Amino acid sequence: MAHKGHLTGMRGVYLVAAKLSENGIVVAPTSRSARGADLLATDPDCRKAFSVQVKTNARTFAFFLVGEHASKVSSDSHIFVLVNLRPKATDYFVVPSRLLAPLVKPPSNKTGSQFWAVYARDIERFRDRWDIFDALRMPQQ
Repeated sequence: MAHKGHLTGMRGVYLVAAKLSENGIVVAPTSRSARGADLLATDPDCRKAFSVQVKTNARTFAFFLVGEHASKVSSDSHIFVLVNLRPKATDYFVVPSRLLAPLVKPPSNKTGSQFWAVYARDIERFRDRWDIFDALRMPQQ
């Protein structure tokens, strides 16, 4: 049986895939065991591509657990989409990896935690920034 956290993560991945496909972007989920990319996205002619890492919260909305990897990856083609699943709305923060990496906070030595996090207050300017994928959008008919 699937763990509740796993289901939350899957829900976020498919919500982001739906948002991207609404905008004419071809998107496909990767294997759940793929490190660093939950989705692969491209324009319809396969001329531009992005990898997308999705992090989803169902309860705690002040921060996102992103892992140490997020502090090290810095690529023009790798995007993080951080998702808050709220009861009446869903928050999306679309952040290029090169801009997210310096915002990732290492584990606190005080608590002994091993959780690398990004705080929502630090990424507020990336709320609903789907325009980051503009290079992939289909021209309007």
